[in-house]
Amino acid sequence: MPLAATGELVARAAAARTAVAAFNVITLEHVEAVIAGAESAGAPVVLQVSENVVTYRYGRLLPLARAATAAAERATVPVALHLDHVQSDDLLRQAPGAGFSSVMYDASRLPYEENLTATRAAADWAHAQGLWIEAELGEVGGKNGEPSRDAHAPGARTEPGEARAFVTDSGVDALAVAIGSSHAMTTRTAALDHGLLKRLSASLGVPLVLHGSSGVPDEELRAAVEGGIAKVNVGTALNIAMTAAVREFLAAHPEAVDSRKYLSVGREAMARTVAALIGVLRGSTDG
Repeated sequence: MPLAATGELVARAAAARTAVAAFNVITLEHVEAVIAGAESAGAPVVLQVSENVVTYRYGRLLPLARAATAAAERATVPVALHLDHVQSDDLLRQAPGAGFSSVMYDASRLPYEENLTATRAAADWAHAQGLWIEAELGEVGGKNGEPSRDAHAPGARTEPGEARAFVTDSGVDALAVAIGSSHAMTTRTAALDHGLLKRLSASLGVPLVLHGSSGVPDEELRAAVEGGIAKVNVGTALNIAMTAAVREFLAAHPEAVDSRKYLSVGREAMARTVAALIGVLRGSTDG
């Protein structure tokens, strides 16, 4: 089927008080695994390509984007493409021509006023191109291999009043909020501030996004969706699943040299992870 639009998937999820799962992909195996897992769960999904991954792929966006588009168009569930954690204006401007319906513009590293100015300019440009745009306020941390700031430290969390002003003044369509998760966590031990999430949800008129969800336990994810999160970003969990499966296969088959043998095992492990996490999010509305 044709590519879905991220904004439409998120809007439907928000209206239903559930969340759409968005998975960061690095290789074609990631793309295929995410789609297979979503098809198994019978749910829509968002494929995310981050600026870090574009850098890893020799700075070229189109090869992975075109592969993802081809795979998505053959999926039996709605699949959207999202360009994630974009800091480069040049990369931002490549999004429409590469099949992306949405972008997360990340100026959260900047002081508030600079973040607002940069994000406002990005939002104006994105909307003129028909793109849905997400931003971040607060410090989720753990991006780009940096040490994660304590997610519970003063000033790290998204403040509701500031967030309301930021959304109004920037014109973004969704906001990633810092409520206790962190990027690149390899253990599922994050404790979310559900009281803060409730205040943010009541204060803002746009869908809320949870980054760093790989480190969030199932029960915390369910509570986050019930509290107003409409898009849940996952990346590290896929890499954990793939790496563990490949290591196990190679340990059992030290003679193996055909990469298809171990990559297929890794792909299957990622697909199971995708289906399981989507199940958690969909189960969040079960009374």
